[in-house]
Amino acid sequence: MGMSDTLEEYFGVAEHGSDTSTEVVAGITTFLAMSYIILVNPFILADAIEIPGYSYLEVVQMVAIGTIIASVVAILVMAFYANRPFGLAPGMGLNVFFAYTVVIGLGIPWETALAAVFVEGIIFIAITAVGAREYVIRLFPEPVKFSVGAGIGIFLLFIGLLEMSIVVPDPDTAVTLGNLATDPAALLGLFGLLLTFVLWARGITGSIIIGIVSTTVIGWLTYLSGIAGSSVLPAALVGEDGGLSFAVVTSPQYDISPLLFAFADGLRDVDPLTFTLVVFTFFFVDFFDTAGTLIGVSQFGGFLDEDGNLPDIDKPLMADAVGTTVGAMVGTSTVTTYVESSTGVEEGGRTGLTALVVGVLFFITLALIPLIAMIPAYASFIALVVVGIIMLEGVLDVDWNDPAWAVSAGLTITIMPLTYSIANGLAAGIMSYPVIKAATGEFDDVRLGQWVMAVVLVGYFYVYTSGMLG
Repeated sequence: MGMSDTLEEYFGVAEHGSDTSTEVVAGITTFLAMSYIILVNPFILADAIEIPGYSYLEVVQMVAIGTIIASVVAILVMAFYANRPFGLAPGMGLNVFFAYTVVIGLGIPWETALAAVFVEGIIFIAITAVGAREYVIRLFPEPVKFSVGAGIGIFLLFIGLLEMSIVVPDPDTAVTLGNLATDPAALLGLFGLLLTFVLWARGITGSIIIGIVSTTVIGWLTYLSGIAGSSVLPAALVGEDGGLSFAVVTSPQYDISPLLFAFADGLRDVDPLTFTLVVFTFFFVDFFDTAGTLIGVSQFGGFLDEDGNLPDIDKPLMADAVGTTVGAMVGTSTVTTYVESSTGVEEGGRTGLTALVVGVLFFITLALIPLIAMIPAYASFIALVVVGIIMLEGVLDVDWNDPAWAVSAGLTITIMPLTYSIANGLAAGIMSYPVIKAATGEFDDVRLGQWVMAVVLVGYFYVYTSGMLG
């Protein structure tokens, strides 16, 4: 029995209606869609992590190694324990909260922030092991479960268009159409997006990979031929003089000992109230981001049962719990399941073999980070726009004639992109559902746990928006 046959048997690939080649393509697709975190996360966290005797760039390289290690550990748990095709890595949004709110804004030492992440991870492992996380997620109202996929789709679409500069911020209207005619990067992104859509519409396997790679190659060719300036290259490779600089990805700092177990020092002399609030915020956002992503991507992949639940959800939940705990040990922020996993599901990924491929590719990037750095944002974010549009099919599962469904689902879908948070969208749907149900005389249809969850969320948002966190 060859390696391929062994893997197929272990992961039950055939039983899930897939095959090894499809799972490999799906894994590569997911990796390409989420690989940007390998560069983005270090630059965000390095703004907050200062280590005596080490330069900013050396800290960036250290955090990059920690990012990869935490991701690989979490993904391996997802692959071998949960057998689901989902990728994990330090979460966007949570890393921003870690760096700019907790460390820079509140003045909390970065070691203490890592300690908060570690405590959150331990709590997650404990409540996942006893089934508490699965119980809470099963309390999610049905309209929230069935609409979260569409909400994530719009969120992905919005992020992708912004990162590709097809849509840009505007002081008067919040956002507006970018300068496509004069911005070479946006124009290349638009071309790559259309190319990918054409390939996808034609049913070409690996269409998203082909679109990303083709757009990257064309971008570099336009620069090298002099047609376009350095604006078409990844910002990390452009020096202050506008020329190429590979300092960011050369001479890597593989010694991450200054980050290892630094969280232990952060447990000393902490303010109990502030520390508790920070832990709770990490806990809340990670809990609902992960739950929303798992449900949304699972809906997209046809993994949910007739009640909108993901069977054995405690297993994939354990993956992000373990990843978060290990991540804190190696110097990175909270690890979560990535919405970009939907790109691999779209390519046919159905088992942990897809996740295993993602994990192996993350590990390889320890040596190949320079190649990842050569992919410009306008190319890598093509995947988000394509999958975002595909995921909009989730709106068909919502009963828009039922007021409680319409309000809860509508808020879930719209609040996500408008507040740039999956968690906020979920919370809006959860809080509104029992209220509208009661208003329509269907009070008995609401479970006690759903009322409790709504009240807890109201309390949380009062604390969060009152300025108590700084």
